[in-house]
Amino acid sequence: MATSLLGRRTAIFCWAFRGILPTTSVLSDSFPRGILHQIANYNPKPLKLNLKDPYIPDKEGQKTPEWQKTLKYDRKLYGRYGSASGIDPEKLWPSPAKLEEIIAEEREWNPSLEVMLENIGAREKELAAKRLAKEKLIAANMAKMPKMVADWRKEKRDTKMKAREDKDKRARLLAEARERFGFAIDPRSARFQEMVGEIEKEERKKKKLMKRKLKIEQSLTPVAEAPAAST
Repeated sequence: MATSLLGRRTAIFCWAFRGILPTTSVLSDSFPRGILHQIANYNPKPLKLNLKDPYIPDKEGQKTPEWQKTLKYDRKLYGRYGSASGIDPEKLWPSPAKLEEIIAEEREWNPSLEVMLENIGAREKELAAKRLAKEKLIAANMAKMPKMVADWRKEKRDTKMKAREDKDKRARLLAEARERFGFAIDPRSARFQEMVGEIEKEERKKKKLMKRKLKIEQSLTPVAEAPAAST
C-alpha cells in the first residue's frame, strides 16, 4: 500500500516538471479520506512583440502617451534609430531663443576663467573694504571709550545719590508726619499723601519767592553801582 502511494506521488511530480500533466481531476482510492487533487497545465501565450523594427509612436493617436509626443522623445528616438526613426533632424535643433537661453545659462553656471578671476578680485576688494570699515569703527569706539566710561561712572554716582536723597526725603517726611499727627503713619495712606502734597506745594512757593527775590536783587545791583562810578 505504501509502495503504491509513493509511486503515484513520484509519477505526479514527474509529470508536473515535464509539463505534460492532464487537466483533469483525479480521485484516487489509495489516498486516505478521498482527497481531491486538481492537476492543471500552465500554457503561457507567446508575447506578440516586434523586436526587429523600431517602435515609432503615433503622434496623432489618442492612446499614445503625451511624453512620447515631445521633442525630447523625438531626440531620443533619432539618437537610437537614426534616420530609420523617420524624424527630421532639423527640427531637433533648439530655436534661436532657446539657444540664447542655453548660452546664458552656461555663462552663469560655467563662467570662463577670466570672469572667475574678476569675480574673485571683486570679492576680495569687498572683503577688504568691509574689514577696513570695521577697523575704523573699532578705532573710533576705542577713542570714545574713556568718555563713555566716565559718563557711565557719573550716571552710576548720580543714581546712587538720587536713591540716597529719596531715602532721606522719605525719612524726613515720615518724621514730619509723626511730629504733625503724633503717631507713626503708613506712607501709603491718603493722609500721608495729602501731607506730602501740601509740603511740596509749600516748597514750590518758597522756590518761586527765592527766584523772585534773586531777580529783584540782580535788577537793583547796577543802579546801586551807578553813583559810585560817577563820583
